[in-house]
Amino acid sequence: MAGCSDTHDPGTGPITGLPRDLSVAEGSLIAADNAFAFELFNEINARQSEGNVFVSPLSVAMALGMTYNGAAGTTREAMHAALGLKDLAEDDVNRSYRSLIDLLRGLDPRVEFILANSIWYRDTLTFEQAFLDICRQYFDAEITPLDFTAPAASDTINQWVRDATNGKIRDIVPKPVPWNIAMYLINAIYFQADWTYRFDESRTDAAPFTLADGVQTTVDMMSREASIPVGYTERDGVQIVDVPYGGEAYAMTIVLPKNPAAIHEVIGRLSQERWEAWTAGLTATEVHLSMPKFALEYEIGLNDVLSSLGMAEAFDPAAADFTRMYARGGIWIDSVVHKTFVAVNEAGTEAAAATAVGMAFESLPPTVMVNRPFVFVIRERFSGSILFIGKVLDPTAG
Repeated sequence: MAGCSDTHDPGTGPITGLPRDLSVAEGSLIAADNAFAFELFNEINARQSEGNVFVSPLSVAMALGMTYNGAAGTTREAMHAALGLKDLAEDDVNRSYRSLIDLLRGLDPRVEFILANSIWYRDTLTFEQAFLDICRQYFDAEITPLDFTAPAASDTINQWVRDATNGKIRDIVPKPVPWNIAMYLINAIYFQADWTYRFDESRTDAAPFTLADGVQTTVDMMSREASIPVGYTERDGVQIVDVPYGGEAYAMTIVLPKNPAAIHEVIGRLSQERWEAWTAGLTATEVHLSMPKFALEYEIGLNDVLSSLGMAEAFDPAAADFTRMYARGGIWIDSVVHKTFVAVNEAGTEAAAATAVGMAFESLPPTVMVNRPFVFVIRERFSGSILFIGKVLDPTAG
């Protein structure tokens, strides 16, 4: 039946668990990342209560995780707390990120999942080799020195992001690269998966959708002819349904307030502890599921959000300490830019995200290399009088 087609490959059943037990450190890191996810989402929602929001906390945490390895002193302590790392030692954080990357990449062959990290730095600067080695070893980061003054520098970085996200995230780095940017630390994530039980395209139809203010709009509502087995529970005024992808290792968990106006209240109550209680309460249930078909792109600068979460010092040129990244100091986080994409349809879901952390350098002057034809003027600056003017096409011509 088209409305209840099973996408399990022939001879391949559902995935019933991880291929190995998580270590204590891995479990602690995942809990920390999830707690950070809800704090990040809550802070963004408080600032953008109107309109859709879609973020990848894992992408943000990965990019900041690399950056964290270059932080020292109170800057490191602030980032450690903001990322929710609590009692985790730095080595445990790094090793757990490495194993988490490997685990997520190969968990379900029916799901396309790409997670990539890269570091791009101004080729006239020398960064600490130990820092670069950690990012390469534990975050599998591609590390590239680049001439940031070259017109194609931004294109090179943006092309890497496009390739890593199947073309869904574009132009995360401005063109040209700002003169005071010393390094970009970038994470990219791409996800594509079919529903375990696909929706029937012939049943998609216009249907009402009630907004938070009670106004109704019309959406393309997907549905199935038959009920399907999913994880389901009702508690705290919400319905929670776990809609699986592929071999059922991955799922979209929908939290649906019974009162449309309660959406912001529900978001405000989201926490790691509540989430664990909700998901632990999911039980296999036959449900008739209808949900809207939608696509959205989202972009946000996270400087203010992350500062509110406790790491303001990392953005302060006068206070930031990233001497484990650049021994001379005078370097800070200039920007954290986050872009996402998601498309949900009858077949499944495609999603992508990229996070770019731009590190600025206090005393980095614009580079001027007079290695091509130029005009020159000899003048008296205070009166403005021009004494001589000329051009040099070939300095060796005499």
